[in-house]
Amino acid sequence: MSVIAATEQRAAAVRSAIEDIREMLAIAGIDRLSLARGLRVLQALAGRSELWNRSDFPDPVPPEPHVRYLIREDADRGYALYLNVIAPGRLIPPHNHDTWACVAAVEGTEYNVLYRRTDDGTRAGYATIEEIETVQVRPGTGLAMTPEDIHSVTVKGTEPIRHLHLYGRALETMTTRLSYDPATNSCKPMVLGVATRR
Repeated sequence: MSVIAATEQRAAAVRSAIEDIREMLAIAGIDRLSLARGLRVLQALAGRSELWNRSDFPDPVPPEPHVRYLIREDADRGYALYLNVIAPGRLIPPHNHDTWACVAAVEGTEYNVLYRRTDDGTRAGYATIEEIETVQVRPGTGLAMTPEDIHSVTVKGTEPIRHLHLYGRALETMTTRLSYDPATNSCKPMVLGVATRR
């Protein structure tokens, strides 16, 4: 298959998946059930591994730990789809997104620890969180999160992982999301650790 044909095939598959998810969420609203349905569509897209190959989306080159590729976003920067390629050993600390998110694996396993915030959120810079569960996102599985959900991400093993992340808004537009430090019971604005490749 030519590069142009592969690009067109990927674009068509992405467009179809996003429109299906958009329609589901427009009808049902944003809740755990509707996001779970949308996640299944994203999992099917992630299952087409030929669309997410290394020649089009290279692995990070050491010492770079992580490459984020923007695949598609709306003109208003909604429904932003990224391919994250993350090297083993990467740890992303607990954080929220301030928008809904769905994560589906193309290859490799992403270890997500989910947390619950236990303080009332009234003290600036202060937060207490507790672990709820660990979810392994690997091919055939995924994770859907509401805007309030908090998670951390760890990548283990010996090979980079490749996962699709779909957000209600582009990551680059999020100015109020928080990063949490359970060791110090603190929180601060979340800063993107790597630049997005477009």
